[in-house]
Amino acid sequence: MTRHDHSLGQKPRILVVLHQESSSAGRVGQVLIRMGYDLDIRRPVLGDPLPSSLERHAGSVIFGGPMSANDDDIEGIRTETAWMETVLKSGKPYLGICLGAQILARHLGAKVYGREDGHVEIGWYPIHPTEAGSALMTWPSMVYQFHREGFELPEGGELLACSEAYPNQAFRYGENAWGIQFHAELTLAMMHRWAVRGAQRFELPGAQLGAAHLSGRLVHDAALFEWLNRFLMRVYGPASAHGRTIASSSL
Repeated sequence: MTRHDHSLGQKPRILVVLHQESSSAGRVGQVLIRMGYDLDIRRPVLGDPLPSSLERHAGSVIFGGPMSANDDDIEGIRTETAWMETVLKSGKPYLGICLGAQILARHLGAKVYGREDGHVEIGWYPIHPTEAGSALMTWPSMVYQFHREGFELPEGGELLACSEAYPNQAFRYGENAWGIQFHAELTLAMMHRWAVRGAQRFELPGAQLGAAHLSGRLVHDAALFEWLNRFLMRVYGPASAHGRTIASSSL
């Protein structure tokens, strides 16, 4: 998987947006590949272009990053926010994770904000499905978080899961655009890196120490990963369900 490989073969592709050179699609990427997709990885904050349409992709996903959806001075963030119009117009499945969810919410006119008391969610925290969320699927009771900002529910969005500190944890807009605040994509190696590189944030109000991140994984991660598999199938469906037009289009 290269930054944006133009020889990805005949499988339907998911366009993956990452925000750092060292970032990966983690378990989301692994599951999508097992589902039969190829990944077209791009990093707009490092200068990669985004397509003007998604006719040659089966869907897209924007991951988290250290920047804010409010960072209008970062060209890549401006590009991704404007690109939400292309995503929504396409009708193709979209998943925003943390920053990706906030970018979608902001594009739809909702506020992205940090709490006035500085309270963060960094570690393992409970979430609660709404009635609509419960009707859709079973949700994990504990999820992994790493954020200092949350988002208001955009007008027309359907809230699927909530939490105490940051009420809006998962939502759907229309049939095919989804946003989740929490992280289910981390491999064990990724969590180790985050726990080391993010150590300075563990002193923020509400944050858990690094040891709790790893011990919590032993207790809660199996259910979170099982949910991720079901959720990605719900969002994107099997690769075999996508027409040959996408797979065989010239790139």
